[in-house]
Parts: sequence; structure tokens; C-alpha cells
Amino acid sequence: MTDPRTTSELPQETIDFAHRMFDAAREGNAELLLAAIDAGLPPNLTNPKGNTLLMLAAYAGHAALVRGLVEGGADPNRLNDLGQAPIAGAVFKREDEVVRVLMEVGADPRAGEPNAIATARMFGRTDLLGVLGAREGEGTSPAQS
Repeated sequence: MTDPRTTSELPQETIDFAHRMFDAAREGNAELLLAAIDAGLPPNLTNPKGNTLLMLAAYAGHAALVRGLVEGGADPNRLNDLGQAPIAGAVFKREDEVVRVLMEVGADPRAGEPNAIATARMFGRTDLLGVLGAREGEGTSPAQS
């Protein structure tokens, strides 16, 4: 069940804590963030743009933290408010190790728009197509991706 309160109704210290957690994801502070998740922080906590802690860590290239977040319950296929998946963000940012980790933990390279396979083709990352399990010609047009 979701909490119907808006952020404007939350105590300022709660908002400040959430900002620290999002910063920890961007900075790769696995010790702080994973301890908070172990203590009860929702692993799929999202910011106002719908980016999860996992999305932020993936986009910033923190492969070990990405693995730890998934092990702590984060959904590797959760899309942000723009319909983007963490794995597509990692492809876009050229975070190859994060792409590999996400594939190992069950990320769907066909999730989101554009998906990771289409993103790899769009940016000439043909070296990642095998990692992403792409079929010949997949991702070359919206109808195929």
C-alpha cells in the first residue's frame, strides 16, 4: 500500500535523509546506502523524477553498489517516469561493468523506451549487443526493439 502523503507533508529531516540516500547512490557510497536498506529503507525508493536508487547508481557507474541494491531487493527493471530502465541508462553512459552486472541479476534489456538494445545500436555500442542477448537486427527500429 502506498502512503498518500506528499513530500510537502513530510518532516524536513525525512526529506533531508532521502536526499542523502540519493546522493549516496550517485556517489557510490555502498556502506551508507546498503546499511540504510538493511535498516528498512525501501530499496525501490524513487526521487521526484521516478529514478530509483538503483537507476542513480547504475547511471553513475557503481557496479558493486548496483549488485548490492538488487541483492537488497531493488528491482532491476523498474522504469523511471520517462519510461527508462537502469540498463539502458548504463549503456548510454558507457558503464559496461554495470551493464554486465545488471544482466547477471536479471535486468531485461528489452524493457523501457528506448530499451538497452536500441540504445546500444543508437550509440554504436555493438560490442554490448552480445552481452545484452540481442538478436540479429533487433533494436534497429521501434517496431523491432
